[in-house]
Amino acid sequence: MELNAANYHLGNLILILAALSWAVAQVLKVVIQLLTKQRLDWRRIWGSGGMPSSHSAFVCACAASTGMLYGFSSPLFAIAAVIAIVVMYDAANVRKAAGEQAKILNYMMDHWSEMKPELFGKELKELLGHTPMQVVMGALLGVAIGLLGTYLIK
Repeated sequence: MELNAANYHLGNLILILAALSWAVAQVLKVVIQLLTKQRLDWRRIWGSGGMPSSHSAFVCACAASTGMLYGFSSPLFAIAAVIAIVVMYDAANVRKAAGEQAKILNYMMDHWSEMKPELFGKELKELLGHTPMQVVMGALLGVAIGLLGTYLIK
C-alpha cells in the first residue's frame, strides 16, 4: 500500500514535520542566545543564521519523513535528499561567505571618517549563513523530527 499524508488525517505530514523542525530550530536559537549571551532577543525567531540551522532542520525533516513514508530507495526520497544537500551546502558556504563580506564592509563603513556616501548609510546583515557545526546540528534536528514524527504517526 502506498502511503500518503491523507492516511493520517493531518494534511501533508511531510510539510507539517518540516515546518515543525524549522519552528523548533528558530525557538532554540532564542534559547541558545539567552543561555550563551544572557540576552533575550525575540528577533532571532525570524532571523537567519545561528545555531541550529533552521534551513538544515527544515530540509532534513522533509527528506527523513519522505524516506520513512515512501522508502529510502524511492525517487521521492532521492529528490528530497538532493535538495537537502544543496540547501545545506548553500547555508554553510555561499551564505556564510556573504556574511563574512558583510562583516568586512560594515567594518570599513564604521571607519570611513572622511565621507560617508548615502550608499553606506545602512548596515549590512552579517548573520546570513552557518558554520558547518550549525548546519550539522540543524540537519540532526530535522532528521530526528522527521523520523520520530513519521514513526509516531505511522
